[in-house]
Amino acid sequence: MADVQPFRGIRYNLEQIDDLSALICPPYDVISPEEQLSYHRKSPYNVVRLEFGEERPEDSPQDSRYTRAALTMKSWQRDNILIREESPAFYLVEHRFPYQDTEKSRFSLIARVRLENFSSGQIRPHEVTIGGASADRLRLLKSCHANFSPIMGLFRHHGAGILSLLPNTIDRPILSAVDHYGVGYAMWLVTEKEAIATVSDFFADRTLYIADGHHRYETALAHQQEQRSKYSRHTGTEAFDFVMMTLTDAEDPNLIMEPTHRLVRGLNKRIFPEFSDQLAASCDQDLLSPLPNAAETLKNWLNTLQEWGHRGTTFGLYGLDGLCLRLLTPKQKLMFTDQLSALNDLDVYILHRSILDRMLGISSREMAENCLGYTRDGSEATSRVDSGEYQLAFLLNPTPVSSVLTVADEGARMPQKSTYFHPKTPAGLVINPLWDD
Repeated sequence: MADVQPFRGIRYNLEQIDDLSALICPPYDVISPEEQLSYHRKSPYNVVRLEFGEERPEDSPQDSRYTRAALTMKSWQRDNILIREESPAFYLVEHRFPYQDTEKSRFSLIARVRLENFSSGQIRPHEVTIGGASADRLRLLKSCHANFSPIMGLFRHHGAGILSLLPNTIDRPILSAVDHYGVGYAMWLVTEKEAIATVSDFFADRTLYIADGHHRYETALAHQQEQRSKYSRHTGTEAFDFVMMTLTDAEDPNLIMEPTHRLVRGLNKRIFPEFSDQLAASCDQDLLSPLPNAAETLKNWLNTLQEWGHRGTTFGLYGLDGLCLRLLTPKQKLMFTDQLSALNDLDVYILHRSILDRMLGISSREMAENCLGYTRDGSEATSRVDSGEYQLAFLLNPTPVSSVLTVADEGARMPQKSTYFHPKTPAGLVINPLWDD
């Protein structure tokens, strides 16, 4: 069902580059303004100049971060900073990362995947997207005609992983790098015809799920339609008919899902007493006091949240009770009959429908964009409430990966930023050019 192919990627020329670690960066959507500046300062060749360049006050349609990215890419190719692969290849990537006092390792495959409309069911989304990010990515794609960071795709292989298809690949990697979070990456080139055929045949009867990169996928579809209109004869094999993905076994035990906590601002404080009464009427509650140490406090709160989560839907609410965390568990199972059943079991969906929408009135996309913030760091969530930047923080448990697949199989969509898969494949390991040889 999925058309997964090798491609002639563009990579940094390691004969001219001393330290690849200084040149990679995360995907654009997880780069803070401070990190964006830091990556620009790290190296004049950091891929952030392509993936997420700086905006300038004097920017114009003729001179913007999008046009500068295109010019930068051309100059790096001209100067042999970036070089093109001689033959089509798959790129096997190991992610080695610290997690909860242990070191974990996960293998994934970077490939180009034929674009399919979601209606075909061959590639399935699971999250709602917002327009602003898609418009930004489309402008970059139209300017540069290249994928700089891979979309994260999942497939089912019973935990066997991609390495089971390439047992003889692991030798000496062609490159390695470490990001500033301490995540290490190693990459191997797969060019043997037999190995390529094995991988492509394996995916021919697999469904792919978009884990991360919904905006980039929708952007690729929009770009494909624009490019098709320019061709008198469109064969379906043009480079713009594909998008770069990192493919990971959904049942890999080292596929880590982290929660994305919700922050709320812009509310009239006069509604808070009524809001508190509504919560008391609809939820079982407990109040957790802070401990003397901030780090121990957060650890205790998140552990308790997880313990309560084993019993059913649970949220942590910070901001209504001073420095205490209010634990909330709905007194009865909530069913939203206008949606498919898988969503009714998801904490993040129930939070949005029952509390953010019905109780706080954050019901429209415009209100959500103005009132909601997101972070996967619980300490950041509480500190941004303490600072007055936000009024409330809702702490969440992570959504099970199996639930993500079930939602996608039913054709449903979770609220935006419901999932955070860790770690993400960075930009800068390989670039997928969207022009034909």
